[in-house]
Amino acid sequence: MNLTHPPTKPSFFQFFIYWLKLGFISFGGPAGQISMMHQALVEDKRWISEHRFLHALNFTMVLPGPEAQQLATYIGWLMFGIRGGLVAGVLFVLPSLFILSTLTWIYLTYGTLNEVAGILYGIKPAVTAIVLFAAYRIGSKALSNPVLKVLAVLAFIAIYQFHIPFPYIVVIAASIGFLGAKLSPNTFTVGAHHGGSKNSYGVALIDDHTPIPDHAKFKWSNFFSFLIIGVVLGSVVLSLLDNKVLHDMGEFFTKAALVTFGGAYAVLPYIYQGGVEQYHWLSATQMMDGLALGETTPGPLIMVVAFVGFVGATVKEIFGAESMLLAGFAGASVATFFTFLPSFLFIFLGAPGIEATRGDLKFSAPLSAVTAAVVGVIVNLAVFFALATLYHNQQIDWIATAITIVAFIALFRFKIGIMSVIAVSGLIGLGVSILQTI
Repeated sequence: MNLTHPPTKPSFFQFFIYWLKLGFISFGGPAGQISMMHQALVEDKRWISEHRFLHALNFTMVLPGPEAQQLATYIGWLMFGIRGGLVAGVLFVLPSLFILSTLTWIYLTYGTLNEVAGILYGIKPAVTAIVLFAAYRIGSKALSNPVLKVLAVLAFIAIYQFHIPFPYIVVIAASIGFLGAKLSPNTFTVGAHHGGSKNSYGVALIDDHTPIPDHAKFKWSNFFSFLIIGVVLGSVVLSLLDNKVLHDMGEFFTKAALVTFGGAYAVLPYIYQGGVEQYHWLSATQMMDGLALGETTPGPLIMVVAFVGFVGATVKEIFGAESMLLAGFAGASVATFFTFLPSFLFIFLGAPGIEATRGDLKFSAPLSAVTAAVVGVIVNLAVFFALATLYHNQQIDWIATAITIVAFIALFRFKIGIMSVIAVSGLIGLGVSILQTI
């Protein structure tokens, strides 16, 4: 492999296949998904450099909505324009919609998750290892000096110990970066801690100094065109939903998409309040079961909205008692469409401006500080997963702990692919489940 020259640009079909595959294996929540994209796009395929990848990630972290899906949309847009952004963003979500809808139907039909509980038992510890590995990978590149390392530690303490909301952490980190750029420019200069990407992984197709492609340049005409198209599309689809339940879902999940600062966990109380208490689409127990499914299936964690939409449309019998499956899928589709439409709009409107700021320290320094804070937040997420997965009824689950340790060693020491780790962990979980029933 020649690392001194950029790789050949993939065909659109190769590009399509990558995102389709990722849609089926994107376990681990945003941290795991970002780690998967980093390994494939920055290290293996070299479609985009470390610098450009993290610059895009920084932008998506300060947006409302699912950051990993927005990052996929951003990279797809940067490579192939609007069609690339649509393909990457849609395929990141579409497999999850079908998988989650199928599992929700099984859940409602049989009233239990036992059919998949064994596999999920094995996958959950692997997800913990993936998130830990993501923190290591991003941190090893982004935290290149003591100031940024301290910032990551402070972010972890803020969110773990004091439960400070993620948006506040982002604002504080960005402010530190902005002021730090004036006091110590080298500390927050992007090249100071991203420049090693070329030496580590080789020259990328979209490298640090690759000119902005024409389709990615900011133009006011494009900005207003996308804004009008997005608003009109959402309004037209909403107006076509003559069923009151589906119409309410469209309005509710649009609002939810606009307040999801801090990721899915930050918006779950809002979805709980609306879905359980206001509209009575599902019970509190069903909401918790839906979250369990969302955490252990591929796709963004916010895809729990598909579960809420599926159960709500089924419970309300929007198409009658004889069409429950159709009703459920309609509810899941409406919830998903209106949750993710704003995400595409944010990227297509804002990404051209963000690309134009890459060399401007007053913009890049705050985003670099945000990246450092994000490392601390990812570590917090890993701790959250570990406590939820490895510790039950005040006792350590030694089997789950062993799966986590082995999975991390496989990723870190032996460089085994994430998909293989997930598959083997799922089989181990299934085997343990079968043995326990004998």
